[in-house]
Amino acid sequence: MALTISHKVGIRDILKYVVPLIVSVGLCWLLFHDIDFGAMIDIVRHECSYGWIVLCMCIAVLSHVFRAMRWGIQLRALGIDAPLYVLVYSIFGTYAVNLVFPRLGEVWRCGYIAGRQQARFAPVFGSMVADRLADTCTVGLIVVLTFILAAPQLSRFLAGNSESYASLTHLLLSPWLWGAFAAALIVGWYLIVRSRFGAKIREALKELWRGFAVVLHMPGRGRWILLVFAVWACYFLQLYVTFYAFPFTREVLAENGITAALVTFVLSSISMGVPSNGGIGPWQWAVMIALGFYGVAREPAAAFANLVLGSNTLLIILLGLITFAGIALDRKHIKKINTNHNP
Repeated sequence: MALTISHKVGIRDILKYVVPLIVSVGLCWLLFHDIDFGAMIDIVRHECSYGWIVLCMCIAVLSHVFRAMRWGIQLRALGIDAPLYVLVYSIFGTYAVNLVFPRLGEVWRCGYIAGRQQARFAPVFGSMVADRLADTCTVGLIVVLTFILAAPQLSRFLAGNSESYASLTHLLLSPWLWGAFAAALIVGWYLIVRSRFGAKIREALKELWRGFAVVLHMPGRGRWILLVFAVWACYFLQLYVTFYAFPFTREVLAENGITAALVTFVLSSISMGVPSNGGIGPWQWAVMIALGFYGVAREPAAAFANLVLGSNTLLIILLGLITFAGIALDRKHIKKINTNHNP
């Protein structure tokens, strides 16, 4: 029995942590095995205006604060009144944890808030699901808008790259893709309705729904919606300002306008759905493909993608260190207060 449990845990750990690492390493190898690293580093050293990269990092911090404020509105509707600095810690910590353990950051932040505020985990987790669903809907709207605006440019690219067009069409029409989707629906239905654990799953889903549905009737809905747009405006601005950091991306903006930045932003946002450590691998892939639409060569595109992602990864690490130091001090402070109140 012990061996069976150990085996299951091992498989789960592989799926959670090893597969994303393999994806990141594999995509990085595909991207960079034929890149001239000397040329790429030379571009970063001599052609980059680093002031724009610093501005990008400042906007990134602001986006995290807006995200914390947005989540705070949902939590208050559930009766959980966490201080803003605690919510900011939870967001900073989420991204830091995701660098090491992909997808675990969201669970960590729910556990942190539930423990810090002495609240039940399931409603907090449900509010996080609503938080993420808002992001998904926003990405969907941005994707539709972007592809409408960029349709002429994308049509020209696909017309000149018949192999890319054929590959995309083949993927979308693949019976394997739709078969996998149908199989996932059947498995999900069985687990929820027919399995022995169905009742437990349904009860957990009810708790999740309570945390999710609070968005529909909570006070401050208008401010919450504004913060949704503020968060994503910051995300876009982070990438947009970095286009001014290199002469070749400035030229892309001059020739194609803001649409080029939107296309790059959409593809990079979609790439974050691929399991990987902090987007490493998929994110550069998406950005390099997007810049390729506009005639940017592989070495300059790689230099841009690596510097932007690298600077943001460094920021996440620094914010993570600050966060976990702050959490430790906060716990010490709370323990001291409790000791004084209960001598």
